[in-house]
Amino acid sequence: MPTNIEIKARVPDPQALQARAEALSQAPPEIIEQEDTFFNIPSGRLKLRWLSPSLGQLIYYTRQDAAGPKPSHYVLSVTPDPASLQQVLSEALGVRGVVRKRRRLYMVGHTRVHLDEVQGLGSFMELEVVLQPGQTPAEGEQIAAQLMQQLGIRPEDLVQAAYIDLLEQAA
Repeated sequence: MPTNIEIKARVPDPQALQARAEALSQAPPEIIEQEDTFFNIPSGRLKLRWLSPSLGQLIYYTRQDAAGPKPSHYVLSVTPDPASLQQVLSEALGVRGVVRKRRRLYMVGHTRVHLDEVQGLGSFMELEVVLQPGQTPAEGEQIAAQLMQQLGIRPEDLVQAAYIDLLEQAA
């Protein structure tokens, strides 16, 4: 399975973080509205990400619920008919919940820096260090740690859980 090194953190000052991310990427962000429907499965997480009525991504992933840089192993399949796929998966597995967010995506080298406004939760930042062929998880963790420092992410801001878990805890 492909692997990213990821971190997630709460963002107390979104405007300051946005300025630092834009300076590092040297480009304006791509704005993405996302709706992720999570399904009940025995292990890992399975979500259908709606990108438009005619484009979705089914994503299965596993990762530890731990603060700080951690590997995320994933498999992704693109669908031109997310509505039909959602209907089938909802009937077969049941819906766990839905996460809606407005994402600002910045690229810093091979790292995706996401500034997220998550409905019902607030402001967050995610780093996804996309490991290149031959690159070790330890190298990805080093890149993530360096970017955390450059972006001003404090250890106490780190979050262990996925957005769906945080929404369930808040309910």
